[in-house]
Amino acid sequence: MADNLEIEPSTPVELHFTRTNGPVDDSIDRLMTEAGGIVNTDIVREIILAGLKAGQENGGRADLKLMNASLKEMRFTAKVFGPYRTVRKVTVFGSARTPPDAPLYQMAKTLGKRLAEAGFMVITGGGPGIMQAANEGAGPEHSFGVNIRLPFEQKPNPVLVGNPRHISYKYFFNRKVAFLKEADAVVLFPGGFGTLDEAMESITLLQTGKRYPLPLIFMDEPGGTYWERLCHFLEKELSGQGYISHDDFQLMETMYRADDVVARIHHFYSRYHSLRYVGGQLVIRMLTPLDQDHVDTLKNAYGDILTPGGDMRLSGPFDEEMDEPELAGLPRLVVDFNKRAFGRLRQMVDAINDF
Repeated sequence: MADNLEIEPSTPVELHFTRTNGPVDDSIDRLMTEAGGIVNTDIVREIILAGLKAGQENGGRADLKLMNASLKEMRFTAKVFGPYRTVRKVTVFGSARTPPDAPLYQMAKTLGKRLAEAGFMVITGGGPGIMQAANEGAGPEHSFGVNIRLPFEQKPNPVLVGNPRHISYKYFFNRKVAFLKEADAVVLFPGGFGTLDEAMESITLLQTGKRYPLPLIFMDEPGGTYWERLCHFLEKELSGQGYISHDDFQLMETMYRADDVVARIHHFYSRYHSLRYVGGQLVIRMLTPLDQDHVDTLKNAYGDILTPGGDMRLSGPFDEEMDEPELAGLPRLVVDFNKRAFGRLRQMVDAINDF
């Protein structure tokens, strides 16, 4: 009869992300200790608590399955890209339906080759068409593929079959995170709904500051009108009616030659390295220092992006940046940025590189 006894569920404990959960916190600590090798234990602890809270709050399975699959996909993405954090990468978007004999296909292949020769790795959606062309040009050793599981059209291209840098996603939103989080530049070729979605997503993240500045390049064959017509629509209908700022057009540009694209990306990172917010201030890290005359020039030209009474000044690293020790030696420009004028900020990055 003992085999037929059901275990009574325990009374749910009200869980908090603060360390006020008593024995539950102790159990989580023991679990991490027993697992071993856990770094950033404070974050891992909150991930575990989020799972426990979700289990308490969701009686059905659908939401939990979505959370579970999303976390697994994001974990695997970090694992695959992790060893290549110090390598600059370029995401290439474009149609899966572009045939190999099309000029755009050959342009994408040339671009992939030029990027690999220049030391970049290439990220594509892993499918056919423009994606395959860019991967072919870059070669398997310089390629990532972030594929999406679809009932048609989106099987891994031959360059990525068996490649350890190929990831297959269930959810588009996780795939988009990989595309843009890992990229140091984005190049878009003509394509269908998916390409336009990726274009608008990229622009939106740059416009709102959810993605730090990077080169966003529309690429077309000489004489092509795909991006020209789109930009005309954006300028006439969106900017013309006040839905976007005219400065937002500084976030994107159109090019027609692979060598020009590679040169543009190189120039973007010729002095500028990266940026980070510290205590509400924008900290721009640079490969080579500016002098005070340069800073004064920037303040005169871009004072409109500052907070009221704000300033720009040279600096060394902040204590809050010590989690990136490899960047400690880089000179800094600290900007009291208003966190709105991201098109103008992109212009200022170009100006920093032009000195």
